[in-house]
Amino acid sequence: MRLNICLIGAAMLLSAGSASAQDVDCQNPKTQSDMTSCEAARHDTADKALNVQYKKTRAALAAVDKDLDGDMKGAEQALVKAQRAWIDYRDAECDAFGFQARGGTMEPMLVAGCLANITDKRTKELKELEDTMSN
Repeated sequence: MRLNICLIGAAMLLSAGSASAQDVDCQNPKTQSDMTSCEAARHDTADKALNVQYKKTRAALAAVDKDLDGDMKGAEQALVKAQRAWIDYRDAECDAFGFQARGGTMEPMLVAGCLANITDKRTKELKELEDTMSN
C-alpha cells in the first residue's frame, strides 16, 4: 500500500512538472521529462497511423473473403487474431525493454520509444499485406 501511495505521488509530481510535446523542441529535448514527452508523442502518432492502416488492411482482407467460398473464408478473422496477438507481444516486449532502467525516470521514455518503434514496424507490415492482397 505504501508503495502505491509513493508511486501515485511520484506520478502526480512528474505530470505536474512536465510539459507536453507541443511545448518541447523534440529535435533537441533538454530534460528527461522532455525526452519522455517526445517519445510519448511519437508513440501516439505511430498508434494513430497504425489504426488507419489496420482499417485499410482489414477491409482488403474482408474483400478477399467476399470472393471465397464458405470454408475458404477467414482472411479477415486471421488478421484480427494476429493483431490481438501482436498487441500482447508489443506490450510485453516493451515492458521487458523498459527494465534497462527499471524504476528510474528513463523507464517511461524507453517504453514509449519501444512502443513507437514496434508500432511503426507493424504499420509497414500491415501496408505490405494490404498491397499484396489488393493486387
